[in-house]
Amino acid sequence: MLWLTVLLVLVVPAALFGSVLYALSRKAHGKPAGRVFKTQLVVFAVIAITVSCLVFTAAAAGSTQTTTAAAAQTQADTTGFKGLGLLAAGIVTGLAGIGGGIAVAAGAPAAIAASSEDPKSFGKSLIFVALGESIALYGVVISILILNKV
Repeated sequence: MLWLTVLLVLVVPAALFGSVLYALSRKAHGKPAGRVFKTQLVVFAVIAITVSCLVFTAAAAGSTQTTTAAAAQTQADTTGFKGLGLLAAGIVTGLAGIGGGIAVAAGAPAAIAASSEDPKSFGKSLIFVALGESIALYGVVISILILNKV
């Protein structure tokens, strides 16, 4: 397990930092920004998938404890993850709010324009604006569910 800690603390941030430096050097040498961004995105995805696989593999290998020992450590294990649950709830709420804002920003002006041209289309256009707002509401519901587990 020590190797996993070293990998997560030292190697992964160094790889991410190195990929950012590589992307900046490619941009400085005249590569197109879109191509540099796509390369950076692919490198990040590969690192994220690799780290996820390593963490899940280590968790699966460490799950060979007996049920008595696992039950005894359940209380100790869950107290360390309360902060992660709160962080997850905050991220869910924030990203859902941003997504809802983007959806409403795209849909509301079109709905106003459509209803000003034809007042009969107000109900139809209101549905599309409400769909954008529902993204934020779903995010709040998910964050409440996460907070209930914490």
